[in-house]
Amino acid sequence: MAGRTVRNRSSRAGTPRAARIAAAAACASLVLTACGSTTDNAAPAGGEGGEGKVGVILPLLTSPFWQSYNDYVPKMAKSEDVDTNKTVNSNSDPSQQITDINNQLNQGVKGLVVAPLDSAAISAGLDQAERKGVPVVAVDVAPEKGKVAMVVRANNVAYGEKACDYLGKQVKTGKVVQIMGDLASVNGRERSEAFRTCVKKKYPKLEVLEIPAKWESDTAASKLDTLLNSNPDIKGIYMQAGGVYLAPTLQTLKSKGMLKKTGEKGHITVISNDGIPQEFDAIRKGQIDATVSQPADAYAKYGMYYIKAAMKGEKFKPGPTDHDSTIVKLPSGILEDQLPAPLVTKENVDDSKLWGNTVK
Repeated sequence: MAGRTVRNRSSRAGTPRAARIAAAAACASLVLTACGSTTDNAAPAGGEGGEGKVGVILPLLTSPFWQSYNDYVPKMAKSEDVDTNKTVNSNSDPSQQITDINNQLNQGVKGLVVAPLDSAAISAGLDQAERKGVPVVAVDVAPEKGKVAMVVRANNVAYGEKACDYLGKQVKTGKVVQIMGDLASVNGRERSEAFRTCVKKKYPKLEVLEIPAKWESDTAASKLDTLLNSNPDIKGIYMQAGGVYLAPTLQTLKSKGMLKKTGEKGHITVISNDGIPQEFDAIRKGQIDATVSQPADAYAKYGMYYIKAAMKGEKFKPGPTDHDSTIVKLPSGILEDQLPAPLVTKENVDDSKLWGNTVK
């Protein structure tokens, strides 16, 4: 089938949230029977021949990005001939996500596609799935440990580096701020560290101010407001998730009379991550300057592709694919298909190939 991958196959303890996650995992262990893990060459016990229901678990639905991903899931499931249950929303709660995984397993799913909220906490759910012999594909976030057949994700280090290079070329000197994601997620950590390291190495005349916002729009707005009060001379902003940070950032800048269009005196250069239609509109209006398009459509497509392959017992190894990506082995030993995520500016914002221009 066109668009398939190159086959390349070989035959926080002490915190309330951690306590809730541990409790959910303990509860799950009481009702799941350990079936043993599958061998490297055997088809997973939960999905003989690639047939059976697949559970799809979302991290949240308050972001336009995840709303779009949710809309793509049934379309891509149909195109890949995967039978999915109705998607489940964990509502930004890592402990709820463990419960959601357990519930799907108790319903007898033969595969799971999960977008982890917490890179460490998700291992409790992955362990439950492994005991059931149910393969898992992780989307967007790589787990720190636990068994998954594949991680479908873009290179988040590249996100931070692209944002750094764009701001560094537009803003020669002065203060820039990065509105960070949840540092419990590998995505938040990688984007933050990559941006910070790149600025220090390549653009030493920039001063980086940071807002840890946990993917929360209210937190981003409040902390940005405070930061602008004490630093009205900020020249650039890097938003690690336009889906949750775009609206509050623009509103905060507007309320302070600091929302100037591109080319106007006092314009603050803004780059984002996600590639949602709202970001594209903001680029066209000159409110922000760029975004890195995170492939919501490809996340859904290859999430479905890899879970079906895993249910058949198919294996992959590092190397290039036929959809312009590369499968890499992470330090944990997990394989990750790193999908392309292009930089979008006013020069290419109307490109019909960008998924953000196909959403109705």
